[in-house]
Amino acid sequence: MSGKFRIALLLLTLSLGSLSSYARMTDEQVVQYVKTATAQGKSKQQIGKELIARGVTQEQVERLKSRYEEETATTGQSTQSATGNKSRMRSSAIAQQPDSTMLGFDYVITDTVTEEPSRRIFGQNVFTNRSLSFEPNENVATPQNYRLGPGDEVVIDIWGASEDQIRQTISPEGSIIVSQIGPVYLNGMTISEANNHIKNKFSSKYAGIGGNEPESDINLTLGQVRTIQVDVMGEAVVPGTYRLSPFSTVFHALYKAGGINDIGSMRNIEVLRGGRRIVGVDVYEYLFGGKQTGNIRLQEGDVIIIPPYDRLVSVEGNVKRPMSYEIKSDETLADLIDYAGGFSGDAYTEQVRLARQTGRENELFNIVSGDFSDYRLNDGDIVTVGSILDRYANRVELKGSVFRPGMYALATDLRTVGDLIKNADGLLEDAYTNRALLYREGPDLSLQIIPLDIEGILSGRRPDVTLKRNDIVDIPSTRDLEDQGVIEIYGQVNKPGAYPFASNTTIEDLVIQAGGLLRGASTARVDVSRRLIDPTSLMPTDEIAKVYSFGLKDGFVIDGTPGFTLEPYDMVEVRRSPGYQPQRRISIRGEVAFDGGYTLTNKNERLSDVIRRAGGVTKSAYMRGAHVLRQMTPEEIAVRDETLRLATSMQGGGDSIAVSKLELPTSYSVAIDLEEALAHPGSEADLVMQENDELVIPEFVSTVRISGDVMFPNTVMYKPGKKLKYYIDQAGGYGERAKKSKAFIVYMNGSVARAKGNAVIEPGCQIIVPSKHKSNGVNWSAILSMTSVLTGLGTMAAAVANMVK
Repeated sequence: MSGKFRIALLLLTLSLGSLSSYARMTDEQVVQYVKTATAQGKSKQQIGKELIARGVTQEQVERLKSRYEEETATTGQSTQSATGNKSRMRSSAIAQQPDSTMLGFDYVITDTVTEEPSRRIFGQNVFTNRSLSFEPNENVATPQNYRLGPGDEVVIDIWGASEDQIRQTISPEGSIIVSQIGPVYLNGMTISEANNHIKNKFSSKYAGIGGNEPESDINLTLGQVRTIQVDVMGEAVVPGTYRLSPFSTVFHALYKAGGINDIGSMRNIEVLRGGRRIVGVDVYEYLFGGKQTGNIRLQEGDVIIIPPYDRLVSVEGNVKRPMSYEIKSDETLADLIDYAGGFSGDAYTEQVRLARQTGRENELFNIVSGDFSDYRLNDGDIVTVGSILDRYANRVELKGSVFRPGMYALATDLRTVGDLIKNADGLLEDAYTNRALLYREGPDLSLQIIPLDIEGILSGRRPDVTLKRNDIVDIPSTRDLEDQGVIEIYGQVNKPGAYPFASNTTIEDLVIQAGGLLRGASTARVDVSRRLIDPTSLMPTDEIAKVYSFGLKDGFVIDGTPGFTLEPYDMVEVRRSPGYQPQRRISIRGEVAFDGGYTLTNKNERLSDVIRRAGGVTKSAYMRGAHVLRQMTPEEIAVRDETLRLATSMQGGGDSIAVSKLELPTSYSVAIDLEEALAHPGSEADLVMQENDELVIPEFVSTVRISGDVMFPNTVMYKPGKKLKYYIDQAGGYGERAKKSKAFIVYMNGSVARAKGNAVIEPGCQIIVPSKHKSNGVNWSAILSMTSVLTGLGTMAAAVANMVK
């Protein structure tokens, strides 16, 4: 690519950056156009404007730019390969030199394209529509009135006694050259005129042409057509000179010029030919009536003039197409409303408001509907169409206990309350007819209430009441005036809860609604509690409820008050049978003959009992390390969480953290003495097992672990008879901040003891040395460290639970 073409291509990137238009040119056409325009010496701005008018988009420019860069890179690599380092150095130096033309690329798109106007002008976008290009159809027969000119190709066919075909392009002088005949002048002739002229000229060369009985015939048609040059001047988006098809019309020329800008007229466009006005174009005639009176076919040298608009008027509010419209001097407000599509359904059509600038200040006019056809508009007028009032002129409403409640229209057959009830198909069976309410608007729109005796009105004992606009009649139901209440059932049923009260509901009915009894339900005891109601009482009593007890069999009452029915707000409690006991499971893990899950056979089953059922302990069992992991009950978990919350809240917040963020165990270890339990069954050492307990009997562990504030936390071999000091020394001694008096020992069976000098050290135990606190707050790092150490044995949870018991 040439240097000038590269510069122009880069210009496209800048000048089309913010434009979203329509791609009407192919990539090859864009490239060829830039080359031609650059060779003609056109400026950057002019090239950018012309390409924008022809629909070149930002995406198309980016695609061409990428292709250019790829080709440049390929060319650069080939050059470097061929010329070596010297050429490479020269190319690098040239690349670093700023192109003088590049310095002028500060062209801004706002200089090329007029900014989008703040107001929407009707019809202004018709010449920028992708689907409406007004492009002429060149695949049709040449019109007989088409006038030939320089650049047109003519095809002359001869057949009969003589046969020949001649294809010639009309020269700039307006003629074609035919051998043996010479120049034949065709410029300005129609196809029909050219045919007759050719027949006269060719009769001297071809025998049998012409005369009363010709032996040969001749016909002239149009081949390749020329282009014509047309000027689009005035308020076009891109005014200038355009080369178009000779079949092009005024609308196509306007489309090629990018349409009409925001101050251009669409109603007074003129076409000049030979310096004289030959036609006026009103785009609105085409948009509203489909007429193309002024959309004539253009000829060479035609000039299209787009003047500024004369009067631009805006219409707002409740019309179908609120926009700005160009109005001629003889058009009125009625024409403007027609252009806007007419009033919308909710428009107030009796009057519109018009705001006008008088030259000194704004002025407001109210124009009634009778003056719409006579009222002339000025440039800049703003017409506002209001909406109708949000109320009804003849509406009444019926609510409550009728078959068809809703809104009704006052009419000749609906004027009174009786008529309204009749139109609603009458009253429901539960209607309370002694007193209904009529809500009515007063003269000052204040709400008034009028009581109605519906029964008296319908029976004729009371005079009927005449309705007014916006009246609301509310007929209550007897159910609305009574407290129906609910009945509730709890306990051993499938769906406990509250149920709507219904008359004559029995206990059996309510049990069925609740899905029936659970397996654990007691049929010997069902209680019903009833609230005390005495509206005539003057003094309170000590009694607050009355309770009835019943027995059930197969869902029916067999013991209690016969014919007992429930009343509103009764509560039914189906008790759990004392003879119903679900299985309670425990598990044994470790050194027993048969480990796994076991079901407790009675409430007081002990350690020795479950060990015996498991086949006894094995020879490898270390019974001093046996312990029980017990699940915390919901009550214990709640007490633990509340204790931690209170502890953290009393520390001033410095060291406190949210209890919910702590990962606390839900089980704890119960210290046991398995040897004592097996030696003395039933003794205090023989622990009573609970549901979900897990009995762990480990193998012998021959190590002792030292952790906490020691020099080197360590695990060492157990030495029989060695005291605490020996094991502390094995960990390098106490740390600098060790709290020696608070050291403790955690044994494998879950028991904890103070670590004194003569403390008993057993295999598998753990010696823990805490640190002194730096502040008075809770040392959470130490607590969490201890928690991680003790999680396996669960001692922290047990300690907290025991502390609060």
